[in-house]
Amino acid sequence: MTVRQLPGFAFRSASAYDEQMALIHLRYDPALGSGVVDLMERLQVFNVFSSWWFSAGLVVLLISIVVCTLDRTPRLWRHSSDVRVVQPEPYFDPMLPDRAAVTGLARSDVHALLRRHHFRVREAEVDGIAYLYGDRHQYTKMATLFTHLGLILFLVAAAVTSRFGFEAPLVVNVGETSTVQSIGTPGLLIVKNLGFSAPKRDDGSFADFSTDLAVYQNGAEIGRKTIHVNDPLSIAGFTFHQNGFGPAPVVEIRDSAGALLFSGGVSMTDQAGGLPFATMGVPGRDVGIEMYLDKAADGTPVLGVFPYRVTGTNADGTPAVQTLFPLAVGTGETGGSPDLDFTVTLRSVGAYSLLIAKQDPGQGIVWVAFVSLLTGLLITFYLPRRRVWTRLTPDGELRIVGRSDRYVDFEREFGRLLDDLVARRRPSPRSS
Repeated sequence: MTVRQLPGFAFRSASAYDEQMALIHLRYDPALGSGVVDLMERLQVFNVFSSWWFSAGLVVLLISIVVCTLDRTPRLWRHSSDVRVVQPEPYFDPMLPDRAAVTGLARSDVHALLRRHHFRVREAEVDGIAYLYGDRHQYTKMATLFTHLGLILFLVAAAVTSRFGFEAPLVVNVGETSTVQSIGTPGLLIVKNLGFSAPKRDDGSFADFSTDLAVYQNGAEIGRKTIHVNDPLSIAGFTFHQNGFGPAPVVEIRDSAGALLFSGGVSMTDQAGGLPFATMGVPGRDVGIEMYLDKAADGTPVLGVFPYRVTGTNADGTPAVQTLFPLAVGTGETGGSPDLDFTVTLRSVGAYSLLIAKQDPGQGIVWVAFVSLLTGLLITFYLPRRRVWTRLTPDGELRIVGRSDRYVDFEREFGRLLDDLVARRRPSPRSS
């Protein structure tokens, strides 16, 4: 969140990595200097979540949680399962906190009231004195195992996604297709942009943008959906997210004899001087062209074309570039340059859709981790353990002790239980 991170697709090819690192240098070099940025790159500051030191930290954390859980489990089990029904007489002293004494009660009444308050009742009798023990949510302490399991599974999911996950940007012009995985991948997926929409509000801002997306496998359509920013398409283990869009001029390039050299949309994914910008090499020529999309005074699109030729390498290793005479064309127009043996025609201005294709094998583990963690927290906070010990003498005198875990107003619950016990009192034989 503090330092810009390299996107996942930057690690799929050397050229993609170099391109993304160039953007990071442009961002941080003015403030930190190139040397510091290079050092940060070597320390993997720009790919923290896949760095060796972050992975080592996750392993240490994982081991720590597992060892802590294994260490605590026997004690938790003993604390939850060991129950003492009979307590010594001083334990019931009414002068101590959370104690009370009531007379005129029968054993059956005490048992019924404890059950009515959702306690599990255990009974014992020693020397004519009845001991009734009520336990509610006895095994709540064990819920911490669900919480710890959730944390462990989150770390496992992160490792699985990092190792086996897939993420790649797809720039697809309207009416065109793009492969998702590398050519030759078994079960290769192909996506097609069947249509793009970006309606505007009255103030000129975009209200929404969406792509009518179809997915093909082995030549057959396996899924189709109009996707929005928060409404992706999930199919064949992949999720396709709508991430952005931009202009894609449809350009036609022909040589002096009229032979077609190139025809298609050019996705302008970059900006220069506030204008959409793209570069491409001209097929069959040693010339490249930079293209800028602007508007004429009447608001119609104008494509500025700036040809160049790489003539060698400078002393510092950068390419030596020869700038050629530029040209500009409007929609439906054809233009040429005295330095070129080909012409450029702007047929129309379409749009490209930027999609993010993700395959996250750890997603299912994340959901299990979420459910486990949430279950543990809900049980811990909303179902705390309550316990009641009672000592009932043959003459109907009841001594009672209440205990509870945190996160509960047990004083109020204990008061309601005492009120019900008092209401069940029976007259003693002497008073009758």
